[in-house]
Amino acid sequence: MTPSQAARSHVDRDRLAGLIARERRQYAARHPSSRRAFEQAGEHLLGGVPMTWMRKWPGGFPLYLSTARGARITDIDGNAFADFCLGDTGAMAGHSPEPVRAAVTRRYVDFGGATTMLPTQDAAWVAADLARRFGPARWSFTLSATDANRWALRIARQVTGRPKVAVFSYCYHGSVDESFVVATPDGPRPREGNTGAPVDPALTTRAAEFNDAAALERELAHGDVAALLMEPAMTNMGIVLPEPGYLEAVREVTRAHGTLLINDETHTFSAGPGGCTRAWGLDPDIVTIGKSIGGGIPCGAYGLSAALAERILSDETADLVDTGGVGGTLAGNALSVAAMRATLEHVLTDQAFTEMIALAGRFTAGVREVIASRRLPWHVTQLGARAEYRFCPEPPRDGTASRAAADPQVEEYLHLYLANRGVLITPFHNMALMCPATTSADVDAHTAAFAAAADELAG
Repeated sequence: MTPSQAARSHVDRDRLAGLIARERRQYAARHPSSRRAFEQAGEHLLGGVPMTWMRKWPGGFPLYLSTARGARITDIDGNAFADFCLGDTGAMAGHSPEPVRAAVTRRYVDFGGATTMLPTQDAAWVAADLARRFGPARWSFTLSATDANRWALRIARQVTGRPKVAVFSYCYHGSVDESFVVATPDGPRPREGNTGAPVDPALTTRAAEFNDAAALERELAHGDVAALLMEPAMTNMGIVLPEPGYLEAVREVTRAHGTLLINDETHTFSAGPGGCTRAWGLDPDIVTIGKSIGGGIPCGAYGLSAALAERILSDETADLVDTGGVGGTLAGNALSVAAMRATLEHVLTDQAFTEMIALAGRFTAGVREVIASRRLPWHVTQLGARAEYRFCPEPPRDGTASRAAADPQVEEYLHLYLANRGVLITPFHNMALMCPATTSADVDAHTAAFAAAADELAG
């Protein structure tokens, strides 16, 4: 029996089913307006929601938003929540922070011209600040981290002349086709549930397990990998931290085989003002980032070393202006760039990260005490301003093990229990993120609800 299986056997499944049924009834009773709105929306919205992943919220239907400010959300039934989901990192700055609201209003209302295909001076300021935070000297803007990753991979193939990319099993880099791949003894295969892949991913991608430097070297030794796209710590399949020396080995191996290294900091930005790249002294060739740097306004960016930027621009065969597949009409628009500047300059400051990380430490300590005092075979992991609990005794070391540790029933119970008591965490997993508006009282409210849920589960 694996540790994950042992942890699952610890739970009385009949009792758990009864608790879920009770919490679902309470959820339905507390949110009748959201339920009606969801049912009515089904006539014209695919799956009854604006984007199908909104169906992931537990309870049979999503909450419908009324207001969101700082770290608090109110639904259309008037229920208020301490929000630790924060748009799955998109609202890391908090909901509608005042400096961003003012900047967006000034740009869109006072000055006008959100989409003109003309640059603004804000763009150079944002690029300089991203360079200060993350290291790469040259930056370009997108409207999402998905596009930042997609365009970074195109550039990597351009400058290396190599066709393939490398990723880790059960990684997540947005809807980048090449990334929905897992490693198997027989080579890469499509990840379960991958929708309409254009080609067999074995044609585009090599895959390895995170924290296995030898496996990565075997994949890169083929000499056909343009870039390794990775998070410095895995996040979307649950936080998986790098083992000591692993990231140094990754950098050594990629350089030895002429493979560019791309750090996707979209979620790992939680590690500090310059993400894991700055916090851990990393030296990637490219950094990508999205959603969090715009204070809730769609945006993204990718940064390149100065030497790499020169190689890109000196290639006269590459059309980076028109049909090269790198860019978009709305990318770098005046509105999103104004939001990025306000967020980076006034909201997600170095001091703000100090306070956010301290609150995440309080969150982690509270959860850890509950787990220890109830002798639960669970654990909690912190990555800067982010924390996540998993239903296995030890932290998984790679994406495959992390996936195996999932317990959808326990997850549904805890998500419903917390939501029914005014606390939201990310629906895709058990992630809690702190923003500058999060308070100690918010953290303690989660700890109290988590403890009560654990006690009821234990009977």
